[in-house]
Amino acid sequence: MTAPALPEGFRLIHFDRVGSTNDEAKSLARAGAAEGTLVWADEQTAGRGRRGRAWQSPPGNLYMSLVMRPEGAPARAAQLGFVAALGLGDALAELTGQGLTGPALQLRYKWPNDLIAGGRKLAGILLESETTASGGVDFVVIGAGVNLVSRPTDVEFPATSLAEEGFAGVTPPLLLEAFARHFEPWTRRWRADGFAPVRTAWLARASGVGEAVRVRLEHDILLGRFSDLDDDGALLLDAADGRRRIAAGEVFPGLG
Repeated sequence: MTAPALPEGFRLIHFDRVGSTNDEAKSLARAGAAEGTLVWADEQTAGRGRRGRAWQSPPGNLYMSLVMRPEGAPARAAQLGFVAALGLGDALAELTGQGLTGPALQLRYKWPNDLIAGGRKLAGILLESETTASGGVDFVVIGAGVNLVSRPTDVEFPATSLAEEGFAGVTPPLLLEAFARHFEPWTRRWRADGFAPVRTAWLARASGVGEAVRVRLEHDILLGRFSDLDDDGALLLDAADGRRRIAAGEVFPGLG
């Protein structure tokens, strides 16, 4: 298998099989790995999603984790989830021929860090970070799993795969290469111009904006209308008791 050709500044570390690419990337980051260190595995045996949930990781899909060392507060570093979503979305659009002749992949962004196609989850992004003694960000690991040839079935939010959507020719190396190529300019723009252009691009393809949603928090469920993103990336929910700002949670369609 030919190694992906990545832009300058990326360093690829490949495993045939690993417990979790995020765990590997965090270990490397603690040991001083530079920004751009990218861990890629053909298979994970202990992959996980949000809140530590198990993430099925059979061969054929893409599993990757990227070390970043952004400056600023943790709240700003969390915006990298949106940057990564745009990079991944642009890569998928390129590889599935969006904007060309023929049917295109109907890709949308689901707050905070998922990509969906046809209303079902195609990819998930998981950010994990550690801070310095002074409270700044030491590193952020951006983990991503993309269902290329298979999808999990025992999940709360329905899932799909690229093959199931009619795009069977995209391989992990191809998508990894395209992701790095599109993520890099989005990162440069975020660093130069802030969150505003990222927010605008994400909202242009967002799922659920203006619609009724359920937002599950750690100890509560809120009902309301997904109004907007604020300037930091938090979800603004118009609930019965007024507008609520939600920095972390899980969104589901409808009020049922």
